[in-house]
Amino acid sequence: MSASQDAALEARAINVIRGLSMDGPHAARSGHQGTAMALAPLAHVLWTRVLTYDAGDPEWSDRDRFILSAGHASILLYSMLHLTGHGLTLDDLRRFRQWGSATPGHPEVGDTAGIEVTTGPLGQGLANSVGMAIAERNLRARFGAEVCDHHTFVVCGDGDLAEGLSHESASLAGHLGLGRLVAVYDDNHVTIDGPTELALSDDAPARFSAYGWHVIDLGEAAEDLDAMEAALRAAMADETRPSLIVLRSHIATPSPDIDSPAAHGYSLTDDGIAETKRRMGLPDDESFHVPDEVLSMYRSAGARGAAAREAWQQRFDSWDGDRAGWEACWARSGRDGWADALPSWEPGQRVATRKAGNACLTALLDEVPGLIGGGADLTGNTGTTIKEHGVQGADCPEGRQLFFGVREHAMGAICNGMALHGGLIPLGGTFLVFSDYMRGAVRLAAISGAKTLFVWTHDSVGVGEDGPTHQPVEHAAALRAIPGLRVFRPADANETAGAWRAAIEGDGPTAFLLTRQDVPVLVGTNDHTAVARGAYVLVDADGPADVVLVGTGSEVSVALDAAATLTAGGTAVRVVSMPSMDVFGAQGAAYRASVLPPGVPVVSVEAGVTFGWGAWADVSVGIDRFGASAPGSVVMEQLGITPAAVAEAARGLLGRKEGSA
Repeated sequence: MSASQDAALEARAINVIRGLSMDGPHAARSGHQGTAMALAPLAHVLWTRVLTYDAGDPEWSDRDRFILSAGHASILLYSMLHLTGHGLTLDDLRRFRQWGSATPGHPEVGDTAGIEVTTGPLGQGLANSVGMAIAERNLRARFGAEVCDHHTFVVCGDGDLAEGLSHESASLAGHLGLGRLVAVYDDNHVTIDGPTELALSDDAPARFSAYGWHVIDLGEAAEDLDAMEAALRAAMADETRPSLIVLRSHIATPSPDIDSPAAHGYSLTDDGIAETKRRMGLPDDESFHVPDEVLSMYRSAGARGAAAREAWQQRFDSWDGDRAGWEACWARSGRDGWADALPSWEPGQRVATRKAGNACLTALLDEVPGLIGGGADLTGNTGTTIKEHGVQGADCPEGRQLFFGVREHAMGAICNGMALHGGLIPLGGTFLVFSDYMRGAVRLAAISGAKTLFVWTHDSVGVGEDGPTHQPVEHAAALRAIPGLRVFRPADANETAGAWRAAIEGDGPTAFLLTRQDVPVLVGTNDHTAVARGAYVLVDADGPADVVLVGTGSEVSVALDAAATLTAGGTAVRVVSMPSMDVFGAQGAAYRASVLPPGVPVVSVEAGVTFGWGAWADVSVGIDRFGASAPGSVVMEQLGITPAAVAEAARGLLGRKEGSA
């Protein structure tokens, strides 16, 4: 085939992508057509000339990663996955945005082969790409380029860069010198409200240059295949800096709605689609048109990476590196017998659970080699210090200690990227009250099933003197409301170890809510199996219980003291520790009934809002207001988190008062 014939086929193929990008949303009567149409040439260059992947093995660990941060343009990604042979059919494209389809409105990892992360909320995908680049570099440094040697690509738009998350993540990426991270900025000057100039006048190239990125401003090159390929390869060649390619595109090219804000969404219907197809030389009376020669070209491109994968497999088979460590990393688990390394504590000691958490992390670093992370300028405060394993950076790419700086939201999203890359179990720490700043990333971790560990400390008004701005009261309840997020608030050091074991053995994200203040190590909390079930009987009555006291975190000891008072007065009391409401709620009915017997009244105690406790308790002792600035013990006392208050609540529930004891 001559060069001119090649060029003609490529032009026809790009128009086919544009046709699919109109037809999918039109079939759904919703979606986003214009961005996908404008970026069709870029997608063509990526999937046929640049990306290393094997459509026949989409999970190959050494593939290049591609993230569509502008996830509203999902029809573009689905079109490429269909054309290159990832398993999506034309019928899947016809069922775009429908119930149970493999082509949801925004890309969702796990639903469709070839989707690396769940995107849609703007800025998240860009931050995820930073995490993926960290993961690739870290694994390459630790295990060798023979088994890990690839690039990360991300396409972002004006909306991604307008979100503050883009600043946090891009700043850290530049600081870390993340070569092999290539971002393409689709500078189309269009937002939903109208031209970007309504609200945005940033100089994006200057901004990213200031972050320390390699910036390539291509200008009006969105239709120039060779110029885009050259820019992508120049970016790939930079091993010392992340790269931003600025591409001035025109939304909805070449439709009648070109450059129209309406084209950001679903603007092209029957007449507009027919006119656009005529302009492109496609049949105007046929939807989802893919001629054989175009499909053949793309399927060849999708299969081309098989040779690279097979060469990788040969290298891997003869590799004499740390195979057990590699396999533990990719299994997102530990070496054989890893759980035996977890520490334990004797009853009577007083240990803040944040310190216990760091002891667990330290003990597991050699046994769970995928662990990596740190804190958002609160590394020591949150127990996320990783010693003797290097500080992640350009001069120590193998380092497992990450200093995220004051970038909570980016920390969460970057950790998700590391988790979804595979090979690492990332953790990020800050104060629980600042989980608000991270919530977008936490929600996406849960939707994605990313095995991200969120370490949130200073978990109650026990923080003390910093006052209500730093004292979380509603945060545990807010996090428990997120489906798919395991939330552990351990009673003491031993329950903290049990929560760590549950997190490593489980899938998906886990949150640890840990104390600043020292709390007593209790008798009976060192049963990891019980902790992993979310709640268990810590102390039981001699016979049938009159009342059950349920506590979490530092308030379990409060419940125990209240039980002693009630027992002395003749009340039969069971004390239940409930480190995880959501995990307990997922247990079978029989187990739940064995812990909280039907018909027996329940009093809960937790130093936070009582919202959510109605599922388990008849009466709740909590804090349905903001805190106050004073020593933590004083705040607890003044706000009623005391054994006396719990005992009084139980008496009121039982309708009687025991003796003065």
